[in-house]
Amino acid sequence: MQRMTKWLSTWLLMAVTLTTLQTAQARDLPDFTELVKQAAPGVVNIATTSTVSAGGGYGQQEIPEIFRRFFGDQMPPMPGAPGGDGERKSLGSGFVIRADGYVLTNAHVVKDADEIMVRLNDRRELPATLVGSDPRTDVALLKVDANDLPTLNIGDSDDLEAGEWVAAIGSPFGFDHSVTAGIVSAINRTLPSETYVPFIQTDVAINPGNSGGPLFNLDGEVVGINSQIYTRSGGFMGLSFAVPISVAMNVADQLRTEGHVSRGWLGVVIQPVSKDLAESFGLDDTRGALISDVSNDSPAQEAGLQAGDVVLEAGGQAIDDSTTLPRLVGQVSPGDDIELKILRGGKTQTLDVTVGEWPEEMTPDGAPGQPTSAEQGRLGIAVSDLDDQQKEQLEIDSGVLVRRVDPRGAAASAGIQPGDVIVSFDQKPVKTADELIEAAKQVEGQQAVPVRIQRDGNALFVALRLGSGDS
Repeated sequence: MQRMTKWLSTWLLMAVTLTTLQTAQARDLPDFTELVKQAAPGVVNIATTSTVSAGGGYGQQEIPEIFRRFFGDQMPPMPGAPGGDGERKSLGSGFVIRADGYVLTNAHVVKDADEIMVRLNDRRELPATLVGSDPRTDVALLKVDANDLPTLNIGDSDDLEAGEWVAAIGSPFGFDHSVTAGIVSAINRTLPSETYVPFIQTDVAINPGNSGGPLFNLDGEVVGINSQIYTRSGGFMGLSFAVPISVAMNVADQLRTEGHVSRGWLGVVIQPVSKDLAESFGLDDTRGALISDVSNDSPAQEAGLQAGDVVLEAGGQAIDDSTTLPRLVGQVSPGDDIELKILRGGKTQTLDVTVGEWPEEMTPDGAPGQPTSAEQGRLGIAVSDLDDQQKEQLEIDSGVLVRRVDPRGAAASAGIQPGDVIVSFDQKPVKTADELIEAAKQVEGQQAVPVRIQRDGNALFVALRLGSGDS
């Protein structure tokens, strides 16, 4: 009997202890109810109507990108919003940033829209005009004819840290004002073809229709705009990406006051610093951005930057990755100076560069001139010739440098990356960019050809299956 009593007492003690621990853990988890009550009135649903050709649009399974935005051609029309012949209706999210009717959302939410309707939390539906959009940061500003609208509090995304709790409110699949929560997984993420946005990565459940909606911190302040997901299926897989609100508000202010966005420009083509390149330049690691080309009559040329310089810092901030440089320079107002710390000839030095304004004809990486025909056609890449210094550093006699890769192109499918050097095409040496383009033109149909590339000091072959476009 004593043993039984002792056993029951022990069991009860354990049960009470476990219940107490569970209760304590529950208390430690954040409660988002007050946040939602205060913020929900400022979150809006955005419906757009756009004209498409008969049979236009794409089913979700036809979109090859792993990083997907949640709108337009990258998803079928939302339930309850079928498109008739010649038009498509789609849904997204947004939020009010000024009481006099200014609404912030993603640029891809309203891209090519003929009609934009904003539905408020009180079910009012108001037609909206597009004040302006900036595809490079995926930010758009709308205006509705209304006053005294409920606004959201804007936070400081620069203060975010990995591990913080965050919440999203939006309209996934048309279900208005759905709330999801998670944590910040990482900050300052760079995604393919997105060099101007230091994305916030979260594990908040985001799906089609959330695009353009706000991301909140625990203080109920907006810290980001939900924009993209990493997916193989088209739905949420645990990786969501938001545009930092500091970036978005800067763009919105320029759109509202100037009607366009001014962005700083150096006029250089850059590439990553591989392990072998770092060793050849006398660097201890692979940080920095290697300048492979300098545009004529550019701010970089006027300041004395040269091909072969490695930019280590810009404006006092370290260049941990080559993609960091365009973002830092892009944040500088045209006409202002930025101090660059560079490595040249094994020695570090500083240069002051007066930043120019991004010319409309420039390609996203700052390369001179229009995108090459190779980028637009069958290859899906932009390339440039190697100079003698680059050939010496890479220890090769010939080849062309891959500057950009179209994520939808043949080269991306083959695994070719920016910074690779193509040394042969279809088992023939490649000496110049023009030779590569001409060789691609000679390939008939959509056959696969062997391409030999140099990457990080290693040679490898990839099979490149050309598309049917013109070169």
